[in-house]
Amino acid sequence: MRRSTILIPAGVLAVAGGLTGAVLWLTQPTYDDRVNDCARALKEPHTERGEGRPEECVGVKDGDFSALVVDAALDESGWVDENGDFDKNKMLDDVGGDLP
Repeated sequence: MRRSTILIPAGVLAVAGGLTGAVLWLTQPTYDDRVNDCARALKEPHTERGEGRPEECVGVKDGDFSALVVDAALDESGWVDENGDFDKNKMLDDVGGDLP
């Protein structure tokens, strides 16, 4: 058998395997995609989600997950203004206090 009979199919298989691996790697969601999916999942009603960390939040770092939980809780409480920023006055109105 000639060497080219073995090398050409082996080279074609190596290139095809490399291209397949590259495509699979490039189609994986980025960390930002996971965080955005997690944020959306946390804003769903609690009755649909149940308890614990939603499946969409697997792979999100603990510190980022905690920040997303606080953000979702503030959003749900109505203490966020139209820009998405915490509004101390809305919180104080809710709890019946006055600004110092």
